[in-house]
Amino acid sequence: MPGAGLLVLNMEILDKIDLAARCRKASYMKQTSSNWILLFFAAAAVWMFATQPLRAELLEKSKKVAGTTVLYKVVLPNGYDPAKTYPAILAFGGGPQTMNMVDSVLNRNFRAEAEKRGYIVVAPAAPDDQLFFEDGARIFPEFLKMILADYKIQDNKFHIAGPSNGGIAAFHVAAANPQYFLSITAFPGYMWEPSPSKLQAISKMCVFMYVGENDEYMWHPEMQKEAELLLSKGTVARYTVEKGQPHRLETLAGANAGRLFDGFEETKKGCSK
Repeated sequence: MPGAGLLVLNMEILDKIDLAARCRKASYMKQTSSNWILLFFAAAAVWMFATQPLRAELLEKSKKVAGTTVLYKVVLPNGYDPAKTYPAILAFGGGPQTMNMVDSVLNRNFRAEAEKRGYIVVAPAAPDDQLFFEDGARIFPEFLKMILADYKIQDNKFHIAGPSNGGIAAFHVAAANPQYFLSITAFPGYMWEPSPSKLQAISKMCVFMYVGENDEYMWHPEMQKEAELLLSKGTVARYTVEKGQPHRLETLAGANAGRLFDGFEETKKGCSK
């Protein structure tokens, strides 16, 4: 019958239309499911990143101070939060106090312990190759004010420290700007061209002085003399001879760098007797 054949044809067409519709629906559901899976993993990744403690950072920065460009590096501690307050160290390199010396002192003496103990470390290179106990000191106190504007520093004061020329610079800068410092650590180092007024200026700070027993520059007498003068003023001043050590002290570097930070922590007990 012609009508029966037409009916069968229409049924086949309807089956094909229905099959195509089901295929489109399945494809849509599959795509939707894939989108949700991707969204889930993206959200999970964001959550994991947000809940992980922030890693410590080493930043290389510059500032225009006193008519010159000052290059410096900043160590931020593990889990650094810009809304929180941290103790801070102003660190100087030894020798020519170049950026290479900054890298050396951070890697040897400060970075690992600062990241672990929650300290900010700021380490400038000498501007225009002028040492910080000479004309390079002209960037202070403006440079310190800029750092205090950038970071929340505990009590708005720094520990100041460095080896060799860095130790001499630490004494020099602290004596000229005593209101910004809690302690001086020189390993080794002493007051360049000391005077009663300079020693009086640092008499309220804790002073830690380290020198190698076999130091070829023989800084022992001057360091010991200044430590004794500070002690006579009631200052917490410690002069330590490192047994068997030359000018470059391994007993305060690497795994031993914690000794420097123990001194910084000691300042919490007070620096005057």
